[in-house]
This record gives sequence, structure tokens and C-alpha cells, in this order.
Amino acid sequence: MSPRSSNRPHELVERALGLSRAEGCVVIVGEESTANLRWADNALTTNGATRGRTVTVIATVDGAEGTASGVVSRSAVTAGEIEELVRAAEAAARAAGPAEDARPLVSGGPPAADFTAPPAETSPAVFDGFAPALGESFAAARAQGRGLYGFAQHEVVSWYVGTSTGVRLRHDQPTGTLELNAKAPGHGTSVPRSAWLGRATRDFTDLDPLALDAELAGRLAWARRRTALPAGRYETLLPPTAVADLLVYTMWSATARDAAEGRTVFSRPGGGTRVGEKLSSLPLTLRSDPGAPGLECAPFVVATSSDESASVFDNGLPLPATEWIRGGVLERLITTRHSAELTGLPVAPMADNLVLDAGGTASLEELVAASGHEGPALLLTSLWYIREVDPASLLLTGLTRDGVYLVEGGEVTGEVNNFRFNESPVSLLSRVTEAGRTERTLPREWGEYFTRAAMPALRVPDFNMSSVSQGV
Repeated sequence: MSPRSSNRPHELVERALGLSRAEGCVVIVGEESTANLRWADNALTTNGATRGRTVTVIATVDGAEGTASGVVSRSAVTAGEIEELVRAAEAAARAAGPAEDARPLVSGGPPAADFTAPPAETSPAVFDGFAPALGESFAAARAQGRGLYGFAQHEVVSWYVGTSTGVRLRHDQPTGTLELNAKAPGHGTSVPRSAWLGRATRDFTDLDPLALDAELAGRLAWARRRTALPAGRYETLLPPTAVADLLVYTMWSATARDAAEGRTVFSRPGGGTRVGEKLSSLPLTLRSDPGAPGLECAPFVVATSSDESASVFDNGLPLPATEWIRGGVLERLITTRHSAELTGLPVAPMADNLVLDAGGTASLEELVAASGHEGPALLLTSLWYIREVDPASLLLTGLTRDGVYLVEGGEVTGEVNNFRFNESPVSLLSRVTEAGRTERTLPREWGEYFTRAAMPALRVPDFNMSSVSQGV
């Protein structure tokens, strides 16, 4: 078959491997298909669909001082352009020094049964059941004097991974996100009331726009009464989306080598890591599992670059279910094969999902009913603009957004101003007094990068609202 006709993903993998002159080669092809809807003020504004392809070639070259690697990625690559890409990766490897994370490439077993199948696709048809209900929610919102804004996106990426050691793996990853924002006139002020909801989904069949709009309408009703509160420490209910944002960042910071070298909150004073240390008095379990229902992700490593959390030499390495925290005790930190050897910890690459479970069964509404009996409590909607202040304690700062609600005597009695917060998620885990039931959620701050999360709402008795924010 000529190069011009061999444009199917698995054929690109095989052609690149066949052209390689390096001691080792890894080829990763990602085929992406997306569809989206956008709306503003109760009317659709745009919709569309796109297709894309990225090809990454990783060449490994042995030398007197060790093995070097070269990585080159390009988009919209065809079979006729593969040889140039392979040669560029080989040239990059020869120009590089020995790779610190160099390890023998993962050996291959039987090829994936669907390795030669066409890539999965999405299309606007994914919204066939969702869009009519969205239209009904526009009508309901318009009749009640509020405007709905937002977007829905569905993406399917098919990953094809092949290596010179025989690995032939394939994974189809659907990812759907929905963000809804409702606005209504303010009461006694020119500032409009605003409320937000976000959801993650695999196919949009489990989302009910009318129910979501009703929830937003309830939040806007809470905001009819507005009270100013000063900065301070408050009993605070963190909804699942806020918990996800804090813990996703925590996981990104939980690399074993950085901890062993004394640079992170997971470093043990005097040397080593905090693995084995109790982080929470609650029976919290934080885990990643490629097979978690509704949160399924690639069950093997797909790495297009090397850093402290991933190694290109580990491509194709199986990803088992991993408990990072079990019963409140830190059990694992993120390791590659290289950093596992350096630290003496088990190999534990991170999968693309995260679940926190403390065995709680209470809904957020039930947590609210048990709050605000000994002074004002706060119910947050979401966090945003999260930034790291101090890696040694994992102190983060950020802002609340789209609704901070006052809870008094077990009831939401109004809305208060937004705040800037200063908190360490690891410190929060040690102070949490109650966790609700675990449910799938969408991190708002990190939802562009990490969507597969399931978290409970958490009660924190003394969340640090460090200053008042003028944002909405």
C-alpha cells in the first residue's frame, strides 16, 4: 500500500515503526472528534463539529553514557509526512543527553482486538435528546425573567499506541462537559444575580436541562436577600465541584520524587516522604481506577512527554486501580518506573480519573440542614483562579464565584459577598468533620484538563476566607 493511501491511524503507527532506525521507537496517534453547542440569553448562538489528529514519535538512541530520547509531535499528519517526523525524532534523540528516566520500553503482549478498527467519532447527533430539553429550559427561564448562558461540548479521542517492543494498544475516550449560568436582575442593586452549575458526562443521555435550570432558579431565589460578611474563618460547605478542584491540584502535586527530595507538602521532615502517615481522622479513600463506572479512562500509560509524573519510556504500562489515601492514611504517591526506583516506593502512575469516598450518605441539602446552628455558615458554589502560594504546605489561594450563600439554623437565608481564600487541601483533609455522599462532578477551574471526578461535599469548620472579593 502506498504512503498516500495509508492514512488510517493504526497504519500510521506501523509505518512509523517500520521507518525507525533508532534502537527504540514509540508511536502515539490521537484521533479527535468534537461537537459543541453554545447559547446566550435563552437562545442558541453557535454549534459545530471538528476533527483532528496528532502524531507523536518518540525515538530512543543508546550511547556510551546512556539512552537518550527525542520526542516530536505534529498535528494533521498524513502517511506521506511520517518519515520526516520519524527522522526529526531521531535527530532530537541524537542531539540530547542521556535521559535520566530511561528504562527498557514496555514489552508488548497480544495486540488490542480493536487496534485496526477505525477511530470512534462524535457528531451533533450526540445532542439529539439533550437539545430539545435545553430549548424547553430556555422557554421556562424566559417566562420567569432569567437568562441562561453556557455551552456543551462532547469530545471523543481514540488513542493508538505502538512500540518497537511489540505494544499495540487502543483506547476510545469520550468526554462531555456542560456549563450552565443563569442570570437575573439584582434586587436593590445594579449587580445581576448569577448562579452556575457544571456537569460531566460521557454521552449527554444522563443530563436533564430542565432539572438543572430549576436548581439554578432556586439559587437565584436565595440571592434575593444579600448580606455583607467580613473576612474570617467560617463553617463552610464545599460542594463536590470545589472539592474536586482542590483535590485534583493536590494529586498533580503528589509526585514521589519531589516529596522525597523535600520540596512538597508530602515531604517528611528530616527526609523521606509522608507515605504511611494519617492525613485525616475521617475514613477518606482517594483513588484512581481506569474501570470506575462512568469515569472510565485509558487503562495504560499514554505519555507524550516526560516529567516528574510521567515518563515516555513507560508508554503502554498497565494502570491498575490505585488507592492514594486509604482510611485517611497516605498510601501512594505518583511514581514512574524511574522515580519508583529512586524513592523505593511502588510504581504508581496516575490515571485520568479521581474518586474521593468517605462512606457518607448525606446529600448536600442534608448537610445544609445540619449547618449554621452555632453561628453563620457558608455554602459555596465553586472556586476559580486557584493558584499555588507555597508548595511546602500546598497553600493555595483563589476566589469564590457565582454564589456564596448564608446558612443560618439549617436553612439558606440569602447570599453574601465573594471572598478570596487561602487554604491547603492537605490541611483541610485533617480538619474536615463530615463528608456527604460521593457523586460525579465537574471541576470548574480544572475542567478543561481533568473531567473524570467523583467527590462528596465536605464540611470544614474553619475555612479561611482571607479577604472580601468584589467579583461575582
